[in-house]
Amino acid sequence: MKLRIFYAALLLAALPVFAQNTSQWVLVQSTLTYHASSPVHQVSGVSHAAKGKGVCSKGECDFLVAAPVTSFDSGDTNRDLHMLEATRGAESPMVVVRAKFSESQLDSPTIDADLEVQFAGQTAHYAHITFQRTEQGGETRIAGTVPATCSDFRIVRPTFLGMPISNDIPVTVDANWKQM
Repeated sequence: MKLRIFYAALLLAALPVFAQNTSQWVLVQSTLTYHASSPVHQVSGVSHAAKGKGVCSKGECDFLVAAPVTSFDSGDTNRDLHMLEATRGAESPMVVVRAKFSESQLDSPTIDADLEVQFAGQTAHYAHITFQRTEQGGETRIAGTVPATCSDFRIVRPTFLGMPISNDIPVTVDANWKQM
């Protein structure tokens, strides 16, 4: 009986050590910006409405970030409505990004992540996307660019003055995370 109590006490004492092997993160603040261009002009749409969480365990990190498609603002409501139509925002109202990378990179100035992006009813995969990592006031800032294209998501390219936008629609990510 005393041996069981000893093992139970040993197990309870070890739980905090096991719990330290898992870290949890929450997205504190973000700026997501898409960039689109045509032969006539450049357009950017910005969202600050993303939410996100991350978990690192057993040497791997899994992060998830999601933002409503309607939260992107280009400064032109007509353009934003047309973009919602072109990206099938009514049927697929969220942009969801899942990032996976090695936990050891949390101590590195760069993070090399594999991404799965769900947008416009389609899923695209991007391997080895590099993000810059810096520490600022108790938060970890992650910044980089996702090299998205219209064809990745089967988006019929919108036109401006009869000319389609470029296939490239890179998304710049600037996100502050806090470890919980």
